[in-house]
Amino acid sequence: MAERYRPKWALVAHGGAGAVARGLLSSEQDAAYRGALSTVARAGSEVLAAGGSAMDAIETAICLLEDDPLFNAGRGAVFTAQGRVELDASIMDGADLAAGAVAGLSTTRHPISAARAVIDGSGHVLLGGEGAEAFARSRGLEQVDPSYFFTEERWRSLERTLSKLGLPIPPRPFGPPEADEGRAALAHDEGKHGTVGVVALDQAGHVAAGTSTGGTTAKRWGRVGDSPLIGAGTYASDRGCAVSCTGEGEYFIRLGVAQRICALVEYKRMGLQAAVDQVVQGDLTALGGEGGVIALAPDGQMAWSFNTKGMYRARIAEGEPLLVSLYRDEG
Repeated sequence: MAERYRPKWALVAHGGAGAVARGLLSSEQDAAYRGALSTVARAGSEVLAAGGSAMDAIETAICLLEDDPLFNAGRGAVFTAQGRVELDASIMDGADLAAGAVAGLSTTRHPISAARAVIDGSGHVLLGGEGAEAFARSRGLEQVDPSYFFTEERWRSLERTLSKLGLPIPPRPFGPPEADEGRAALAHDEGKHGTVGVVALDQAGHVAAGTSTGGTTAKRWGRVGDSPLIGAGTYASDRGCAVSCTGEGEYFIRLGVAQRICALVEYKRMGLQAAVDQVVQGDLTALGGEGGVIALAPDGQMAWSFNTKGMYRARIAEGEPLLVSLYRDEG
């Protein structure tokens, strides 16, 4: 049997899972999400093709996702019950298991860059709240007024959610939206599964993973999901694989989804697709959780799995064409 082709580099990205089905998205939304995912995947692949590291490719790609109001991360983030934006992110290097994460940011433009800075500049793994914000400022990361993250569509989603819960709607924090709100209006409410993430393999043979999110609409009490938790929403090891998750964070935390998939690959020598399917279609579904994952192994295996109606996703590798998919019945 011929040996399977092993690409020198590869990248897989996701923009969240959930109520992503034909008929739920308009043709304009469909085109917008496909275009955004294509742009992100190509930007990351250019870094890898030029010999850049998996960590560099992930930061480059996720920064673009954080700037795009279509996604629940950065500028398109959802609001808490108090009408705030609280942003979480994490990143992990499979070469040496270095990891950094932040939770509860509200003025740092790119949480994924703050998460990466935690690795080099803090001596810690996870920073939260005002301390994380102060750290980001100390590292010279771009700060913005909280109004930068405001989009009308996410605010209306908060109002609808709070009304259903019988909770008070906070005062609107900012005035009329800016002129580029037209793109933000195309954002689709996929439910409690909105997150972005990227996994990458570089030409040195190292994998890495990164995840960024605004959390869930109307979250309360400083809720933190799986996205900034190493082992739950993000994990990477050259001895196993790299994984980024999206979904109902509480279930991903309880299962340790990202690390569980890596363990199946490393210790049980499972194929990557079999490993992600066992955890997502088996363990996660049995527990009652919804969501999906993307994964990438050092030998170039790429995989994704989700138990929702759809997941925004894209993959590309050296010698292979870009594939962008939204719905369950796509590749």
